[in-house]
Amino acid sequence: MESIENNDVNRDELIIQQQREIEKEISESTPLVSEQLPLTCLQAEYNGDEVFTDKIQELSKKYKFIRRTRPDGNCFFRAFAYSYLEYLITNNIDYQEFRKLAEASKDKLVELGFPSFTLEDFHETFMDVIKRVCPINSETTEKVKNELHTVFNDQGYSDYVVVYLRLITSGKLQEDADFYQHFIEGDFSIEEFRHQEVEPMYKESDHIHIIALCTALGVGVRVEYLDRGEGDQVKAHDFPEGSDPKVYLIYRPGHYDILYPN
Repeated sequence: MESIENNDVNRDELIIQQQREIEKEISESTPLVSEQLPLTCLQAEYNGDEVFTDKIQELSKKYKFIRRTRPDGNCFFRAFAYSYLEYLITNNIDYQEFRKLAEASKDKLVELGFPSFTLEDFHETFMDVIKRVCPINSETTEKVKNELHTVFNDQGYSDYVVVYLRLITSGKLQEDADFYQHFIEGDFSIEEFRHQEVEPMYKESDHIHIIALCTALGVGVRVEYLDRGEGDQVKAHDFPEGSDPKVYLIYRPGHYDILYPN
């Protein structure tokens, strides 16, 4: 009996070790956020797969570039943050409104019962990143975009932004619990779902995360779903429904990257 238990423990340890090695390999070979790449680079990934290559061909009529994010479970939050801040660099009115909303967000989370000392560092870093991409004038746009790219590839800054967006998402789920409870599958309560599926790093995002974050921040997102669905068209979904998208993402099973419309 003891031998069987030891084997189980050894197997678990081996699985954890293999997982860590895979994560290390991914982190060493993949930047948190890549440079802009031509969308056609996806063709090479699906070479010989007619369903996907036809859909990528159709998608390339609407989008010119893609920016990859590291497939670490945080890809939606990281892609969303990078894409929206990049949009704000050239949209000063929206930038000023978002900065005010972000500034006030910590107090709102405290009102919802989040401990102030837990939020402090994450909110401070979040605001620091927002201030660093402040649109000054058209001559400095490229410089500020380079700063954004540098910041998002610094794990300390990048992960703190992700953590804070996870907390904002969790806060929205709590605030409108009656509404979001209907989206949760299984026997999860809102409280359990928030603590187990939203707040922890590396947990993948679903529709409920996207709806809650977009609603909390007042930002429209269009997600293009590249999958094996019928036809040669990629299905698009806007969050919240009927919104004017400012962020464009591509979803492939388990992963989000950033898209750039033509």
